[in-house]
Amino acid sequence: MPDTRQNSLRAGPDGTGRFGEFGGRFVSETLMPLILALEDEYERAKDDPTFWAEMDDLWEHYVGRPSPLYHASRLTEHLGGAKVYLKRDELNHTGAHKINNVLGQIILARRMGKTRIIAETGAGQHGVATATVCAKFGLQCVVYMGAHDVERQAPNVFRMRLLGATVVPVTSGRGTLKDAMNDALRDWVTNVRDTFYCIGTVAGPHPYPAMVRDFQSIIGKEVRWQMEKAEGRLPDTIVAAIGGGSNAMGLFHPFLDDPSVRIIGVEAGGKGVDDRMEHCASLTGGRPGVLHGNKTYLLQDDDGQILEGYSISAGLDYPGIGPEHSWLHDIGRAEYVSITDKEALEAFQLCCALEGIIPALEPSHALAHVMKIAPALPREHLIVMNMCGRGDKDIFTVAKHLGVEVKA
Repeated sequence: MPDTRQNSLRAGPDGTGRFGEFGGRFVSETLMPLILALEDEYERAKDDPTFWAEMDDLWEHYVGRPSPLYHASRLTEHLGGAKVYLKRDELNHTGAHKINNVLGQIILARRMGKTRIIAETGAGQHGVATATVCAKFGLQCVVYMGAHDVERQAPNVFRMRLLGATVVPVTSGRGTLKDAMNDALRDWVTNVRDTFYCIGTVAGPHPYPAMVRDFQSIIGKEVRWQMEKAEGRLPDTIVAAIGGGSNAMGLFHPFLDDPSVRIIGVEAGGKGVDDRMEHCASLTGGRPGVLHGNKTYLLQDDDGQILEGYSISAGLDYPGIGPEHSWLHDIGRAEYVSITDKEALEAFQLCCALEGIIPALEPSHALAHVMKIAPALPREHLIVMNMCGRGDKDIFTVAKHLGVEVKA
């Protein structure tokens, strides 16, 4: 359950759903009753032992938690510096961290009497997780996915349809995650009576950023006791990739009150963070604005129009970031850096060759930054990186960028 100590960095958001100036609720009048009802239901669930008992049982017996904390010995030896651990959330059922949060939201939806679940997805992992849990509970599932992402994430599209979901390709904009979220919000406004919107990241109107964070915090809570068991102390540095930022916030949040732990979020630098905006590094190259119901850092032009952004990684291809990350950035508690496509591809290949682990392109960005910092750190320095997804879904994308022909 979330920590609400008033002197804690883990206490937010405030009563208006804000982390400092970020967050809040910027939604239509039609959606406000649904948002308030969800907030009320979650507040009740947080204090209900039966809710957490169901979550714990499903996390263990359905998802396969706790996920292992793995010492990447060959990678550590190759880099020649800090000791590197991988939090292996790619071993979860469905292959990513997304199911940690989806379970919680769909249990809430059932408590609220909702029978139709909608979701947005970029890389497809959130869509797969939502379709999976809907299949388990017999709920109707509709997943909005940018048409561009439908093409580059074909294996996950097939998985969603096998699981009984209706996948709706979104052709507006550039056909990526931002556009999918726009259409999901339009659906929600139209079908308020029976529909629950399962948001996949720590963005959107309050209470979604805090609620998703709380469900994903199982990652960091496990890392705390696993590191104590393995090394007898906390890690020195924790690193995670960031699109909207749910896997990162899940790792970061339980460590926010530990000043000895350095926290690093890694954004998608695409082809380079410059004026061409061929990247999705919202904190590195953006400024505050409002998108999808919350105030946060965004990629936007001088007139406040949201820019499309770009990344090789469908899961990081989002022009914004969760509001709590924006707050942590501004108060200096967490550092945020960017990694290019080229650097991520190099990390992807190195992880395959040295550890026998095929990472998703999302955590490959985080690994690329670990590769930069680990060699200069002492051997006793402990780094934990969240391996938030496996790379089956990215094989065709990687092959294309490496100039290798792979036939389906």
